[in-house]
Amino acid sequence: MFPKVPDQHKPNKPLVPNGLGVIYVIASAVYLFLLEYFRSSSDNVSKALTLAVCILFGGFMGLLDDWMDLRWRYKAFFPLIAAIPLASLAMRLNVRTSITVPLIGIVLDFGLAYFLAVIPLIVTITTNTVNQLGGLNGLETVCPAIVLVGLMVMSGDNAVLLYVPLAVWLILAFFNFRGKIFVGNTGSFAIGITLAAFAIISDLKMSLVICILPYIFNSSLILLSYSLFRTKAHVSFDGEKLVSDHRRSLVTLITYNRPLKERQVVVIISFIVAFFTLLAVLFEFL
Repeated sequence: MFPKVPDQHKPNKPLVPNGLGVIYVIASAVYLFLLEYFRSSSDNVSKALTLAVCILFGGFMGLLDDWMDLRWRYKAFFPLIAAIPLASLAMRLNVRTSITVPLIGIVLDFGLAYFLAVIPLIVTITTNTVNQLGGLNGLETVCPAIVLVGLMVMSGDNAVLLYVPLAVWLILAFFNFRGKIFVGNTGSFAIGITLAAFAIISDLKMSLVICILPYIFNSSLILLSYSLFRTKAHVSFDGEKLVSDHRRSLVTLITYNRPLKERQVVVIISFIVAFFTLLAVLFEFL
């Protein structure tokens, strides 16, 4: 049913079904549509439908990339389209247009620029940085799941929006970590937009930024290396372990002159993401 691609970091490069992120997209959309259908609120502003639209667009964008192998110059700005319903929802809900900087306590009020610039920026950065941190079994599923759980803990009643999406994503993460499936760009773009959209809906902008600092660091390394040296990050596989001779991404930084098994690298990065997610939770409740 799903096209198969070789697993580059396994002996003999076995073929693995790819693109199963579409299951997350469909299941999440159906759940959110049903949630909207059975809701008892008379409020004409729908958080469930807004999130569903964003997830569907993220999945569509990922499918386009899987089919057409879009260049980064194009897909980097695609998430801006998903920012339109989010900005509209934020205006209708009269959400805070300010962001409080942790520890320092400085409050930055963006006013109208929050809807026109900050929300599109959050969506674009989150979606693209999540998509860039992948390539290893479990990396593009386990880490977003950790951030998703952290955001749900901080979101109060809005957590109901992600009960089924999280459950489906965790099932996919289990099989992806074991190297049985790949979620593809369909999954990585959809989960990236899910994180951004849910954080905006739940007014957790700064918490999201703290959670995805490892993602931002990884993308910054990749873009800086390519801009200055026109070189891409690459990790070598000797049939058992991964190793790199440069530091152009988070993965290559961890494996720089340090051979590690694929699962070891994924676990290390997962702990890093979990640490920053825990920091975000602490800042939110303290």
